[in-house]
Amino acid sequence: MTDVAAGAGAAQRKEINAAVARSYWRAAASIVLALVIYEGVARSGEFPVALMPTIPTVAATFYDMLLDGSMIKHTVFTLYRVLFGFSLAMVVGIPIGILMARFRPVENFMLPLVSALMPIPSFALVPLFMLWFGIGNLTTIIIVFYAATFPMMFNTWSGVRSVNPLWLRAAGAMGADEQKLFWKVIIPGASPFIITGVRQSFIRAWIAVVGAEMIAASSWGLGWVIFDAKEFLNADIMLSSLVVIGMIGFLFERLVFGSIERATILKWGMVRTARN
Repeated sequence: MTDVAAGAGAAQRKEINAAVARSYWRAAASIVLALVIYEGVARSGEFPVALMPTIPTVAATFYDMLLDGSMIKHTVFTLYRVLFGFSLAMVVGIPIGILMARFRPVENFMLPLVSALMPIPSFALVPLFMLWFGIGNLTTIIIVFYAATFPMMFNTWSGVRSVNPLWLRAAGAMGADEQKLFWKVIIPGASPFIITGVRQSFIRAWIAVVGAEMIAASSWGLGWVIFDAKEFLNADIMLSSLVVIGMIGFLFERLVFGSIERATILKWGMVRTARN
């Protein structure tokens, strides 16, 4: 039985690794195709060169900004604001989502607030938060926290509620106490929803930080760079900043969230890997 289980585990790991490799190849093909299409449009003459620079021009600008250190500084400031606000959202959103699903009074109190506040765009709150907290890191971090908290909270609540009651009864029949039910059944069962909520929250955190930096940041951050470059028609600088945002998002999605997914819900057999 041990050899059979080991063989099954090895086969599962091999399948997961093959699926990861295929996903990277598909991602590379998609990115290359998008770049080819963009370069074709940029060289077609439909748009002025100042408004749609070619890829070599954007690459040269990006390289220059790396050399003088400005791109690194702007990226560090933006990452700090995103990760700080996002981490706070995880600390608050996931526990409250669990409490909402486990205790009816918490659900009755929080669910109307979540339903009312989640649709409000974080960008619409930037001017108000600027009046309350001023211009700088604090306002930007609070905006990121606001944007990221509710999707995480809502998905966690949905995931815990969706755990199969048969699993709970089976675990209880085998003598599992409340603590073991929570850590061995409820959390693994809700993990696909929780990880989806974390991913959605991270995306919303980036949307929020770029918008907030355009208005509320002092002089550092990728959002501030994009807004400032627009005033001088520096499309190459804008596109360089967008490339950095896209690269960070891609790396987090593939390396961080993908690794978490492979180590949890794929390993536990909660979802299947794609075969094509």
